[in-house]
Amino acid sequence: MPVPAVSRPTATGAVPDRPAQLDVAGALLSLLRDTSTEPRPDSRLEALTLAVAADLPILLWGEPGIGKTAALTQLAAALDLPLTTVIASVHEPSDFSGLPVVGDDPAEQGVPMAPPDWAVRLVRAGSGLLFLDELSTAPPAVQAALLRLVLERRIGALRLPPGVRIVAAANPRASAADGWELSPPLANRFVHLQWTHDHEVVVRGLGGTWPRATLPRLDPERLPEAVEFARRAVCGLLAARPGLVHRLPNDETRRGGPWPSPRSWESTLRLIAFATAAGSSREVLSLLVRGTVGDGPGLELLAAIDRMDLPDPELLLADPANAVLPERGDLRQAVLDGVVEAVRGRPERSRWEAAWALLVRAVETGAPDLVVVPANTLASLRQEDWDVPPSIDKLAGAVSLSRRADRAAARTAAAAVPVGR
Repeated sequence: MPVPAVSRPTATGAVPDRPAQLDVAGALLSLLRDTSTEPRPDSRLEALTLAVAADLPILLWGEPGIGKTAALTQLAAALDLPLTTVIASVHEPSDFSGLPVVGDDPAEQGVPMAPPDWAVRLVRAGSGLLFLDELSTAPPAVQAALLRLVLERRIGALRLPPGVRIVAAANPRASAADGWELSPPLANRFVHLQWTHDHEVVVRGLGGTWPRATLPRLDPERLPEAVEFARRAVCGLLAARPGLVHRLPNDETRRGGPWPSPRSWESTLRLIAFATAAGSSREVLSLLVRGTVGDGPGLELLAAIDRMDLPDPELLLADPANAVLPERGDLRQAVLDGVVEAVRGRPERSRWEAAWALLVRAVETGAPDLVVVPANTLASLRQEDWDVPPSIDKLAGAVSLSRRADRAAARTAAAAVPVGR
């Protein structure tokens, strides 16, 4: 970029034209800020944009300097949303609840609560990204005042328009300046995402190219299916595990993170529907679910979702030759165990033989060690007048190899025990 020249007298009286040094510095800073973006798979960034699309408050947790603010700045630019940053820790509770303004006749008209200027600007704009930074350094009184803003989107007498999205950032208490644990009511309103750096992303970004944040593409034809799937997943788990509906952690630190409640389960249901309609990966769904109801309940829900997609054991027993088994080992193991349990529930010779055929198919299409336990259980279900099917010979090698490996592992473990113990 051209730099304006200025005339300055010299010691000899000549007045040469040369750029002002601050203008040169400005030109250099402009070149350093000149970066571009590129599409790049990033699970954390995709989870963030999906939660933004779902209109849920998000809280980014990360160490200082990890890039939380930079990510929000880039996200706002990519989504063409004005970014409003509010440092929560430097505000008073009245800055979020509204300042009382006495009118002409308070007895008749009451005392309205005047909102701050940044809230007025957001309402006038109709859309934007409200970034509540340094949330973990806000004292409890300020956190209490933020409850209504985060949940009801109200501040003073104003209500933020639907086009405004709320994202917050916080440092862990150990690395925050005068940090506080988040209060449980405030923490339970957020989708918590752990923000860490990716070495390759940082290197490429410092080279001038950062990942591009884009809103997920929702398939219009999958919307009803996505809602039905999300409701079936959440309701199925909570019907079987009623203790997970509401579980306030005993530990103060865990109370400041994600934990299960009717409110957070409602958010989880919404996120599953959005992730399903967008065709998001399991990794992205895992970040969102565990960031809403916590690791334990979240992992249980993910396991329940996996089981929802498993084939019906009865259909597999009806046509073992054409059975399609899951590729993932844990899911394949669950299917084979389900088939054996189905035979145990209704032991018939034809079903018993069909189960052996399925185990053979599992050995031919996947890891042999997965059939060891189902094969032993299935063998124990044999009745006296049932002949051993010829197909069982194909399993003998896998079962024998697995047993030899187990014995070798046991010998190795025994040899590693010090003498005298």
